[in-house]
Amino acid sequence: MNIKKGSRVAVHYILRADGPQGEIIEETRTEEPLEFVIGEGEMLEKFEEALMGLGKGDDFTIAIATEDAYGEEQESLFAEFPKTEFINEDGVMDDELFVEGEVIPMETPEGEIIEGLVVEVKENSIVLDFNHPLADTNLYFEGKVVDVQ
Repeated sequence: MNIKKGSRVAVHYILRADGPQGEIIEETRTEEPLEFVIGEGEMLEKFEEALMGLGKGDDFTIAIATEDAYGEEQESLFAEFPKTEFINEDGVMDDELFVEGEVIPMETPEGEIIEGLVVEVKENSIVLDFNHPLADTNLYFEGKVVDVQ
């Protein structure tokens, strides 16, 4: 059976940044394969398109340019917040959050949880980056189709 829209697919892959010699971002070969349904929006559209027609046991190599992956980093997705906005349940400011590289979950006015990466700590505020962690990154997948249903 070959992959088509609606197929449940299982794949193993290595994801690298910027080509076959790039830094490994993610690898599934030591874990359970990644399973998803083609066409349900779980994966990048270009990734799913490249798998179409492949069958169980087929190898694949997929390069996805930044603009077709998570896009360019956007300055508008950086925001500065006063440290006083980070008060815990006990009414105490949570200084442990104020470390560059820390990820802070925040709730939007609509109730959606988004994650911000602390990129700068100032005396009375912190700057968070809400861009996708793989923004500005060309993606390169090498893998194998493990199963198609």
